[in-house]
Amino acid sequence: MSYVIPNEGEGIESLLRRFKVVVARSGVLRDLKDHRFFRSKAEKARVASQRAARRNRRKTVTR
Repeated sequence: MSYVIPNEGEGIESLLRRFKVVVARSGVLRDLKDHRFFRSKAEKARVASQRAARRNRRKTVTR
C-alpha cells in the first residue's frame, strides 16, 4: 500500500503530487491494468519480451 507522510507546512497540492509519484513508482496502476483482462502465458511472455526490448533500446539510445 502506498502512502506519504505530510511534511510540516506542506500544502495539499504538493502532498498529492508526491503521492502520485509514489504510486507510479510502486507499479500499482500497471499491475491493475495488466490484470484487467485474461492473458495466456504465451501472451504474457511476448509482452514481457517487448517491454525488455523497449527498455534495452532506451538504455542504448540515451548513452
